[in-house]
Amino acid sequence: MKAITYSAYGDPDVLEVSEVETPKVGPGEVRLAVRAAGVNPVDWKIVAGGLDPLMNIEFPAIPGWDVVGVVEAVGLDVTEVVEGDEVMAYGRKDWVEQGSFAEQMTVPVRTLARKPAALDWEQAAALPLAGLTAYQSLTRMGVAEGTTVLVHGANGGVGSFAVQIAVALGARVIGTASEPNHDRLRSLGAEPVTYGEGLADRVRELAPDGVDVVVDYVGGVLEATLDVLADGGRHASIADGSVAESGGTYMWVRPDAEDLAVLADMVDTGKLRVDVARAFPLEQAADAFRANMDGHTSGKIVVRVSE
Repeated sequence: MKAITYSAYGDPDVLEVSEVETPKVGPGEVRLAVRAAGVNPVDWKIVAGGLDPLMNIEFPAIPGWDVVGVVEAVGLDVTEVVEGDEVMAYGRKDWVEQGSFAEQMTVPVRTLARKPAALDWEQAAALPLAGLTAYQSLTRMGVAEGTTVLVHGANGGVGSFAVQIAVALGARVIGTASEPNHDRLRSLGAEPVTYGEGLADRVRELAPDGVDVVVDYVGGVLEATLDVLADGGRHASIADGSVAESGGTYMWVRPDAEDLAVLADMVDTGKLRVDVARAFPLEQAADAFRANMDGHTSGKIVVRVSE
């Protein structure tokens, strides 16, 4: 099968188009005919070696954890799906080797959810990792009806999902972004504030008694977070491990089929939209990585693998 591989850590230039063996389907696994793969910052950080202290890797490796496709084979003891099902997954495994930037990928069945009918292949590929990150950080912080939430990085890939999910959970949402992105935040249901110097004062103007929950998807905002957090408030970050020293939660997303199914239902009931900024063909995966690294897109970057 055709796949994007790399044989040493480095920048996107190390990625190359290769012919590799079709992966075997182990017990509890499903092999997908991949239609599209989402691009996330963790993908190019892994390629650069940033997760080498945490995860084993087998070279040559195929990058990518977000995937959408059609079930083409099921392993032993798999009853949840059948051949021909259209599914999506945050297909992270315990080691780095076989990813989603390939014509076929195997994933644990415990990571799978149905593809939302309302999304095309490219939109569905953009949802799992970022959507799960947003959903799990919000629910772990107890966001519910009547909660006031501050979202740092509300226009980003994770933040834009967090705004919509928090609104769907019944929360009031304040979101930080640059001023040109404020209209987009309003369309997602947030009250926008400009990030940077004076942020805490601007948030206090909207929420004089402070906010109940802060979720940080950018890092470098702990001081502002603590300044606006109400007594008994809760905060979490995916970008700043030091939050634990201030009573916060530092977290990393987990594959979870049930959570992903909740997101699929939110999409199909019109509570959650998925914006794709640009789709690249598989052969241009390196360019897709560079576009994601640039960080100035409103919407997700995806790789189109097959029709």
